[in-house]
Amino acid sequence: MSQLCRAAARTLALLCAALWLVPGTACAFADDLFGYRQQGQAALDTFPQWLQALERHLRDDLRDGDCSEPRLNRCHMSRWLTFLGGLRGRPVAEQLREVNRYANEMDYVLDFENYRVEDYWAIPREFLGNGGDCEDYAIAKYFSLRWLGFPGGDLRIVIVQDTNLRAPHAVLAVGRGPEILVLDNQVREVIPHRQVVHYAPVYSINQQGWWIHTPSAPGPGT
Repeated sequence: MSQLCRAAARTLALLCAALWLVPGTACAFADDLFGYRQQGQAALDTFPQWLQALERHLRDDLRDGDCSEPRLNRCHMSRWLTFLGGLRGRPVAEQLREVNRYANEMDYVLDFENYRVEDYWAIPREFLGNGGDCEDYAIAKYFSLRWLGFPGGDLRIVIVQDTNLRAPHAVLAVGRGPEILVLDNQVREVIPHRQVVHYAPVYSINQQGWWIHTPSAPGPGT
């Protein structure tokens, strides 16, 4: 494991506190995501890309430069925070719908075009300035909802296999009691997970841990 990854793992408790995660207070996340069982796994250091994204976002002051500069006016962070501030206190359904819409308006750009690497997990500053691919949309939505006060345990970035396209994909899943809602860059609406039949979840992750998902056992007589 790289030195950066070890450093990120050591500061995970600080990351959780700074991002409003209080251990032991997260709500339960239903264990039948897309009809699959889940199994909790060990330490997050299996995912250095995610730990590095958490650390970069923690270190980000969320400020832009001089927004009055006429030659280069790219005040993405100010616009994002203003947008989120306008959602404070709004109904949960509206917050989810608007966060999904806002992120989905960004351009889809492959990691190699942006960063010259095959896989890069971008934080909101990078995504809002450069666009990004499917996991970058999910990460931006994750941090948007955390800013709005959603418990970390209610949110999962989910890596799925799209069985229609036969390709990997990433979405954000939001637990709301017994229900799980899906925020997807390919879909305008926020959809209950049971209405999505073409995603097979591989694993899901948040600030607390990660989970492997496997098909549920068939019932008696099936």
